[in-house]
Amino acid sequence: MGIRTPGHGPKRPNGAREAEILELLQRADGALTPREVTERLGDELAYNSVVTILTRMHTKQLLTRTPRGRAYAYAPVTDDPGFAARRMRSVLEERSDRQDVLARFADELSTTDADLLRQLLDPDQ
Repeated sequence: MGIRTPGHGPKRPNGAREAEILELLQRADGALTPREVTERLGDELAYNSVVTILTRMHTKQLLTRTPRGRAYAYAPVTDDPGFAARRMRSVLEERSDRQDVLARFADELSTTDADLLRQLLDPDQ
């Protein structure tokens, strides 16, 4: 169980908070300000903490931000499948043995996934 301090939610790793905020933003109809994020979280995080997390996520290029009044409004740069694809591409780009990594990945795909990948790579098949 996390540590509770007055006016604050339980202490959790920033990655967990980022994931929670990202999911909240993905469900929203449009970009949200830090105040709107804080309210939708049920005030379990202090406003300043939300601003810090949103700013870090923007720096990591997970969010876009546009001015709205005296604050910024934040929105995800892509949807959940897009973020998964970005993580996969990032792992691939970190490796010098791309061909071996892709070959191993393809070898470990289920028949269904391999067929789907073939269709996506060659839609005229």
